[in-house]
Amino acid sequence: MPKHSPRPGGRPSGATSFDPIPATAFGQAVREFRVARGLTQEGLALVADVDRGFMGHLERGERQASLTVLLKIAKALGCRPSDLLASVETRLPSSYLAVE
Repeated sequence: MPKHSPRPGGRPSGATSFDPIPATAFGQAVREFRVARGLTQEGLALVADVDRGFMGHLERGERQASLTVLLKIAKALGCRPSDLLASVETRLPSSYLAVE
């Protein structure tokens, strides 16, 4: 019997999509944008309607943001989501990026 048997309608038990490298890059980008705008983590979380503890986890790269959370954070920061992702991209190793 395989170690990870698929659950009905989901990924195999024990499987995860978390990757600390992009999570850390995203957290660093959010922190940079937040500090540049003079916001606290709590202030950003409030405006973005995201739990303040979760915001801390995001900035430390301990959790990953969903697309919905990314959009909320970008709006709260007053930037386009693409600006935030462009900042993330500059922090990623080349192995995470498509070759042009």
